[in-house]
Amino acid sequence: MDYAPNTDAQIQEMLDVIGVSSFEELISSIVPEKLRQSNLDVPSGMSEQEILQWAEALGSGNRPVNQQISFLGAGAYDHLVPTVVDVLASRGEWLTPYTPYQAEASQGTLQAIYEFQTLICQLFQMDVANASLYDGASSAAEAVLVALRCRARTRVLVSETVHPHIRQVISTYLSQSEAVFQEIPAVNGLTDIEALDRASAEDVACVVLQQPNVFGCLEPMEQAGQLAHRMGGLFVACVYPISLGLLRPPGSFGADLAVAEGRCLGSPITYGGPGLGLFTATAELLRRLPGRLCGATVDHAGHRGYTLTLQTREQHIRRERATSNICTNEGWLALRATIFLSLLGSGGMKELALLNFEKAHYAYRRLLEIPWISAPFSQAFFNEFTLQYDAAIDSDKIQRVLAKANILSGLSLARWYPTMEKNFLWCVTERISKDAIDRLIETLKGFQG
Repeated sequence: MDYAPNTDAQIQEMLDVIGVSSFEELISSIVPEKLRQSNLDVPSGMSEQEILQWAEALGSGNRPVNQQISFLGAGAYDHLVPTVVDVLASRGEWLTPYTPYQAEASQGTLQAIYEFQTLICQLFQMDVANASLYDGASSAAEAVLVALRCRARTRVLVSETVHPHIRQVISTYLSQSEAVFQEIPAVNGLTDIEALDRASAEDVACVVLQQPNVFGCLEPMEQAGQLAHRMGGLFVACVYPISLGLLRPPGSFGADLAVAEGRCLGSPITYGGPGLGLFTATAELLRRLPGRLCGATVDHAGHRGYTLTLQTREQHIRRERATSNICTNEGWLALRATIFLSLLGSGGMKELALLNFEKAHYAYRRLLEIPWISAPFSQAFFNEFTLQYDAAIDSDKIQRVLAKANILSGLSLARWYPTMEKNFLWCVTERISKDAIDRLIETLKGFQG
């Protein structure tokens, strides 16, 4: 099918529906003005070599994360990517196939997807996994839609401790439906279980919690799941895959649907994207899964083969009967995750998680040696934790001082939680050495506020 470009009249009609007069007005409230300037002042009459040198000089003002010590997390984690992942995933056989529509011609791709699904099921201890979705946030939103359809109810309970981006995506998904999005407040860094209990009602389709949560704290997932089931709803768990080397997997604490951002499994941060949406469920929900699902079968000669099965995507059945309008999967990132998990195995995942845990707790203890830093929460954590600075401390100045030392400090939570002005979320992964943590502490001890 040929697609004709939109005419000026069609573009204007779309802008009118949105309620803006131009594309510039559409992005004006989102993109800062200084970033909307497209004039790069490229000198005229330059050769190709001169242009390349000019562009390299322009780009040298950026400092990639591998040239700094990064304590940033909040969903985009700086984990080590083994070289073999890049080598294997860069082979031409994997880079050229787009999507396995013709099973008989796509056996290699389908087998890779099947292996990916198997590994994710083992990691999560869930019955079934799909071939992946766009990212962790869309996986969470799709899980909520599954619960709404499955339970034929209208209310969704989402903890305030779930990452704000995930909550925003869920809210956006539900904005044009009759579903009610209700947030459950937090107490001392955790979901208020008593408030969750008070919100129990017969119209609740699901409860959504994150483990570890956005503050880094470990939630009482089993207790929350029991409350969700007691009210007749489903329990949706958003998890951090690396943490499952140590923490209980969602299948062990009663999750009906478990989702995650899987980019940390063998893919770099790369400016925050692309993502890898992991989606798992219990066997009871098998036929309600969104996206594609790869299954193993045998051909007419009895040979093992792979195929797309239970195809409930809108490309294959009537749109009103489809489980989702997501018709593809993040195949290449799923492949990288498959290679990564195959390399590490269960023992390697446990060792990796333990490294994150131990280094984070060492950094936490050292940071609390700083007189003007305190811990606002008294909860267990994995590799992220929230710290609070004294009111008199200039936190912007701290960030500038650390930046000069090539250290990316913790993320301010004030942008998401205005009452937490002096609270910062710190993350420590296996890439950060003890010497780097000690260097951070010495820099902070020398800070003059």
